[in-house]
Parts: sequence; C-alpha cells; structure tokens
Amino acid sequence: QVRLEESGGGYVQAGGSLRLSCTASSRIEYMAWYRQAPGKQRELVARLGIGGALNYADSVRGRFTISRDNDKNTVELQMKNLKPDDSGVYFCSANPGWQEYWGQGTQVTVSM
Repeated sequence: QVRLEESGGGYVQAGGSLRLSCTASSRIEYMAWYRQAPGKQRELVARLGIGGALNYADSVRGRFTISRDNDKNTVELQMKNLKPDDSGVYFCSANPGWQEYWGQGTQVTVSM
C-alpha cells in the first residue's frame, strides 16, 4: 500500500508563488501532480519519472517546476506567477505501474 501526504497549499494573489510538497511511504516509479477546479475534470499538471521522464501541462510550462528526491520519497511542485485559473485542489499521485495512488489533496486559491 502506498500512502501520500500533500502540504503547501493556501491563498495567494495573482503573480505570487507557492510550493507544494508530497511525501510518499515508499519510492515509486512515477510521481505527479494533478489538479481539479470546481466543475472541471481532474487534469495532469506535471509528472516526473524515477529516471527523469518529464511532462508538463502546456498551461503551466515555464511557470511550474516539478522535482523529486528519491532518497526522501518526496516530490515538490514549485509554482510561480500564479493565475486565478490555477486555483483548485492539487493532488499528489504515485504510480508503481499497476495502479494509481492518490493523496488527500491540498487547496490552492489564487485571487485577482
């Protein structure tokens, strides 16, 4: 069983920055951040494989940076120049290859 715990969400003005962090109970092949805004489907924000395979959503590329520490079993999302459209619940995910595990989520609210 994989357990994930996110932290770092909060309220920020447009143009501000937040850093999200996630601690996993073990070292997992793929770790990622997803977000879900009210009334919308959950979308992939960024994914980072254990070997460095990297993927960003077009809407966040250049503003967000995903990183991981395989020794500490952590993944972080540094978010800069935040926009109101970035608001939503951000979920840490981990996929060892046979199923997706999810954290509880952390709220990010970006105001005008």
